[in-house]
Amino acid sequence: MNILGIGNALVDILAKLPDEKLLKELNVAKGSMNLIEEEMRKALFEKIETMDLKMTSGGSVSNTSLALRQLGAPSGYIGKVGNDEYGKFYINELTEAGVDLHLIRESGFSGTAIAMITPDGERTFCTYLGAAAGMRETEIQKSVLEQYTHLYVEGYLVQNHDLIEGIMKTAKSLGLTIMLDLASFNVVASDRTFICKLVEKYVDIVFANEEEALAFTGKASPGEAIHEIAHYVKIAIQKEGDKGSWIKHNDELIHVPVYKKVKPIDTTAAGDYYAAGFFYGMIHDASLEKCAQLGSLLSYYIIQVVGTKLSPETWEEIRKKANKILNAKS
Repeated sequence: MNILGIGNALVDILAKLPDEKLLKELNVAKGSMNLIEEEMRKALFEKIETMDLKMTSGGSVSNTSLALRQLGAPSGYIGKVGNDEYGKFYINELTEAGVDLHLIRESGFSGTAIAMITPDGERTFCTYLGAAAGMRETEIQKSVLEQYTHLYVEGYLVQNHDLIEGIMKTAKSLGLTIMLDLASFNVVASDRTFICKLVEKYVDIVFANEEEALAFTGKASPGEAIHEIAHYVKIAIQKEGDKGSWIKHNDELIHVPVYKKVKPIDTTAAGDYYAAGFFYGMIHDASLEKCAQLGSLLSYYIIQVVGTKLSPETWEEIRKKANKILNAKS
């Protein structure tokens, strides 16, 4: 099993906010992802430039690919970057981590995601896609897809209908297992009919958090939502923060608690790292329960730091604990 991810290649600009005033001023919902244009990107940079900012490679599936590589598993990634300093920074970070990059490059500004982190650890994104918005299905080579068994797609690509459906259709024709992360509740709500069509026609495994699951299904409770998602796909994974996660496969419903309860410093990439842990379990033919435990393990560590990166020492610790989970008797 080897996994190819596709998503918006972004550089994250992390800003820790003292309160929620800026979110209200911008009229954005806390915890949401909002696409912005160049003018708003410039204005927002002016508002946060005096804050303590941190820059890191980002993009949902990009984070998953990088984390999977840090666990010691191979991972590939398709994205599009501009020929600028942000693009160079992005390429260097993922190359140094050992991710197999299949990047498309063009002149212009690379995508940036301004992640505004409120005191409760919740992150709200204002994303300028830049070059990422110009990625086309015709730019993705069939020969790249043929190197992999699984395709992991981020829901943020739903903004580009032709791209996301085109690559899913091609991957399906090649026999790849297709996995989709629903990305953000407001993204799902804004294009629910199209996303439902994609899931029904192409997707084998869905990852969703509680809000995304409710937005996707229209159900009143998370318990109803996961059963509804499972009607569409082989495996439904629903993450519910400190309440753990649920996995539905056929008639089997599994609940896995969080690795340990901890107050999050920053929830950026929590779902991305959960997916990496889950995939690491799949690569090792682990049970769905162990896959979810590995996902919870990675989420536990990433929510304790600002941003999407962990130290080499922390990764060494995670790898040891991951192997214990894999080797534990069921």
